[in-house]
Amino acid sequence: MKRDTGWFKSSRSAASSDACVEVRFFPDTVGVRDSKNADGPRCSFAGRAWRAFVAAVRG
Repeated sequence: MKRDTGWFKSSRSAASSDACVEVRFFPDTVGVRDSKNADGPRCSFAGRAWRAFVAAVRG
């Protein structure tokens, strides 16, 4: 069983695929990492910037 680390994939990602990004919500930021390299580099965004990004992608 996979341990819950707080990181999650988009609901639109294939369940068996590792070729996607994962997101985690922290108190002041949103983290993004490559699911193929969970211990590798990560990006973080202010909540406001993340919401603007998601709105632009949805639009």
